[in-house]
Amino acid sequence: MTTTIRVTAADGTLYHVAATWLGDATQWWRIALLNNLDDPDLSGLCAPVPLVLPAPDSTQGSGVPGVDA
Repeated sequence: MTTTIRVTAADGTLYHVAATWLGDATQWWRIALLNNLDDPDLSGLCAPVPLVLPAPDSTQGSGVPGVDA
């Protein structure tokens, strides 16, 4: 089940949002994919915008799938 929240520049980054709502900052990419975003930085937001969040999933590993460090 997804949840929709409103975020602003004060929320910092998708890392912060993922840590707060999904319990794992490294899952920021799941939020980005769901919202067609490619940058975790939220500092450019001028007004609150809706952001759809995926359901928390403890089976997800850390890091972005398909991207090697």
